[in-house]
Amino acid sequence: MKSSLAPGIRLITSFSRDCWYRSFILFLTFLFYTAYHLSRKPISIVKSQLHRNCSAVIRPADLNITNNATWCDWPPFDQDNYQTLFGVVDNSFLIAYAIGMFISGIFGERLPLRYYLSFGMLMSGLFTCLFGLGFYWNIHSLGYYAVIQVMNGLMQTTGWPAVVACVGNWFGKGKRGFIMGVWNSHTSVGNILGSLIAGVFVSSAWGLSFIVPGIIIASTGVLCFFFLVEKPEDVNCTPPQHHSEPEIGETEPLLHNSTHVDRTVNGAIVIEAPEVVEEHAEAISFCGALSIPGVVEFSLCLLFAKLVSYTFLYWLPLYISNVAHFEAKEAGDMSTLFDAGGIVGGIMAGLVSDYTGGRATTCCVMLLVAAPMLFLYNNIGQRNIGTTVGMLLLCGGLVNGPYALITTAVSADLGTHESLRGNSRALSTVTAIIDGTGSVGAALGPLLAGVISPTGWNNVFYMLISADVLACLFLSRLVYKEAQGWCGRSPRVRGFKEI
Repeated sequence: MKSSLAPGIRLITSFSRDCWYRSFILFLTFLFYTAYHLSRKPISIVKSQLHRNCSAVIRPADLNITNNATWCDWPPFDQDNYQTLFGVVDNSFLIAYAIGMFISGIFGERLPLRYYLSFGMLMSGLFTCLFGLGFYWNIHSLGYYAVIQVMNGLMQTTGWPAVVACVGNWFGKGKRGFIMGVWNSHTSVGNILGSLIAGVFVSSAWGLSFIVPGIIIASTGVLCFFFLVEKPEDVNCTPPQHHSEPEIGETEPLLHNSTHVDRTVNGAIVIEAPEVVEEHAEAISFCGALSIPGVVEFSLCLLFAKLVSYTFLYWLPLYISNVAHFEAKEAGDMSTLFDAGGIVGGIMAGLVSDYTGGRATTCCVMLLVAAPMLFLYNNIGQRNIGTTVGMLLLCGGLVNGPYALITTAVSADLGTHESLRGNSRALSTVTAIIDGTGSVGAALGPLLAGVISPTGWNNVFYMLISADVLACLFLSRLVYKEAQGWCGRSPRVRGFKEI
């Protein structure tokens, strides 16, 4: 009877119910955070349209011109200090995001993730649309755009701690690096889609470059409300194993959640029921999360890694436009190659760290290699189209690989650390601390780029290279510990049991 089933049905039934649910949650959360990043990207594409080289633009015959140099610019970005004004708009979002991220994790542990995510996406959609409506309402106030960016930054903080907590609830530690490396490509996919969508409208009606992504993220908020399942237990699925069993000869961790306890009485083995660990313990405090081994080091590393990544996110299209003299749409399309490289880099970082067990070492090596590659891109990256494509892909992979690994697999590892004694509610706070610290760097990078770029793009790249080196230094202790494990001086374990 079973042989008469259609091949498609046989394929479907070959997977367990748990497998289908896990795949569904992975796809759903991928879609959600793709929408978050998709709605952040338009500002970097629209910048080169808000301030243009008006001498190269065909002037309408019926237009009354008061200033030949700035007639095609959008006030207030028609001034000589336009780069500083762009920095204000960028940092209104990024500083609000950095501050809000520390608070967001606390709310994320205390509120249902489904409601929290749905609210965040709907409100992000609203504020993204309001920015674009400034075009149709003919608004030329810097304060308006700055306030919208502040509110959008606060709403965007609902996303990352919640989606990582949800994925961490469904997936154990076994192949977390690879799974989350693939899953984290949502960041680059969102950036690419955001660039392409914004690029379609940027030259004709840049307001739609914001309104269309705003509608998309609001729509995914509705999808989240109707379909997100926070934990496997909610649909009678098997919860994942967060702590791997010890290898032969390895000391049993003090806080390991074993399934039984054996003791010997008069030569006979007696199996006792284990002490029940409360899975729904009180939410962890901020200081308690900081005390988890590895949280501080990875947070500070991410600060500088994200500084580099977000400087590219916000300034790469303008850099390409200025240096390679591309039009706004062409520069935006070219910048997507950096994100395409980031997809491969994130997956490779996850695979290598799963195989070696060295999350910190993987990040450190990629950051060290990224530094000279950034120098080469600035010096030879614009010589011809082939060099530009190759260098953007390579730099994207090396810059975004460590960033992706830290914000996903590392955060989930630390959020389910054995010292938490099974407290599954700590994951959101740990994720918020790591990404919140990283977001400080995300705010500093574009701000420094805005201040430094008038002195020359070379100085911006020197700043980025310095940030990469500093990121490596903060991981040096953890790299040393991992090297000790590989040399046999300490037990080699996956994750952060002995760090």
